[in-house]
Amino acid sequence: MSTRERSILKGAFAGLIGGLAGAGAKALAEQLLPPRTQGQTPPPVALVEQVAGRSLPPAEKEAVMHTIHWGFGAAAGAVYGAMVEVEPSLGAWRGAAFGLTLNKLTHETVPPRMGLAAPKEQQPAQERVSEWVTHAVYGIFTDAVRRMVRRTL
Repeated sequence: MSTRERSILKGAFAGLIGGLAGAGAKALAEQLLPPRTQGQTPPPVALVEQVAGRSLPPAEKEAVMHTIHWGFGAAAGAVYGAMVEVEPSLGAWRGAAFGLTLNKLTHETVPPRMGLAAPKEQQPAQERVSEWVTHAVYGIFTDAVRRMVRRTL
């Protein structure tokens, strides 16, 4: 970025596109390393059910998961892209640090404090490993696509 001007808007746009690519990569990685065993309610579904005050039917649960997965992936990527534009060192480890930080916030800290998930010490090892690996994949893909898109803007 030393040869071009910084632009938070361009960085956010590139990050949004990167976040969508990262969300897709995370979804594919979860096919190889599933985050949950049968019967566990994912935290996004638990949150929506808590707000709605009712249990969701399977089709709505699926819609909630897709909406939150893709929407949050894009939004987090946009924030990341804007932040890296301002402070390039935030792109550490080619985005892996971003993905791991996002995992820390979205799976190990906030949901347990909101009562939407068990504390990390009580989460199954399969879930914790899956979340760490797939969030690193998300971050790396988000950053790679963000860099590629940003070079074209």
